[in-house]
Amino acid sequence: MADEEKVVCTCCKTKHREEKQYQDLIRRLNRIEGQVRGVRNMVESDRYCVDILTQVSAITAALNAFNKELLGQHIKGCVVHDIQDGRLDTVDELCATLQKLMK
Repeated sequence: MADEEKVVCTCCKTKHREEKQYQDLIRRLNRIEGQVRGVRNMVESDRYCVDILTQVSAITAALNAFNKELLGQHIKGCVVHDIQDGRLDTVDELCATLQKLMK
């Protein structure tokens, strides 16, 4: 099995990430988490709806950017390794994932 992916059970996979990739993803998530807390504070302090909606839009954009980064890493790592190892069902999994993301 590839170093990046270890099958834990028949239904769960794990992915080892390089330290830089891991730190970049965590940094993005921490920023998004801070934005969400900021919106909660805006609601609690009765801020104007349009101001809150603007911040929610920024959070949505940040989550989309996170998804794009993670998807790129997934394709370049997991999908390529699985295809090289003959596990072509990964392509079906990728297609299903893309369909979910494009809702």
